[in-house]
Amino acid sequence: MTFLSRAVSALLLFGLATATAAAQARVGDTAPSFTATDSHGKQQSLDQYHGKYVVLEWHNQGCPYTRKHYASGNMQSLQKEWTGKGVVWFTVISSAPGEQGYVTADQENAYMLKVNASPTAALLDPTGKIGHLYNAKTTPDMYVIDPGGKLIYSGAIDNRATPDLDDIKGADNYVSDH
Repeated sequence: MTFLSRAVSALLLFGLATATAAAQARVGDTAPSFTATDSHGKQQSLDQYHGKYVVLEWHNQGCPYTRKHYASGNMQSLQKEWTGKGVVWFTVISSAPGEQGYVTADQENAYMLKVNASPTAALLDPTGKIGHLYNAKTTPDMYVIDPGGKLIYSGAIDNRATPDLDDIKGADNYVSDH
């Protein structure tokens, strides 16, 4: 490889990395738009909910932190409370086929029924496109978007990142704070 071709390759990689970083969600900026298929086969897009608050909850049934919030009923209570107030709540699953956390639409629907979950929809993101847009790396990773489309929160569900169910009581719930 010549010096010129290495330099061009490096510049292209730098440009790609910069474009990817620029496209990722940042609190205070407009939330990145997306379209995804939910677990019932319906297309959902962030744009169709402009004018409403939207919560994005990254989910993995095998994660001990996620299990804590579902086994206790905490996540379902939040979903019911906020969707009852007109908030759109998307559970997002960004695991690829063959990877830990991957579920089919039928598996996710059965799980939501079993645990009495009530998000607006469960979005299947097996390529990780939405996860990359929002830089979601853990579960449950939470994002709150205001009615104007601005990302106003990105982070943990609360201030007690443990798998202990007893830690929910008395925790500061960051989603409810926003």
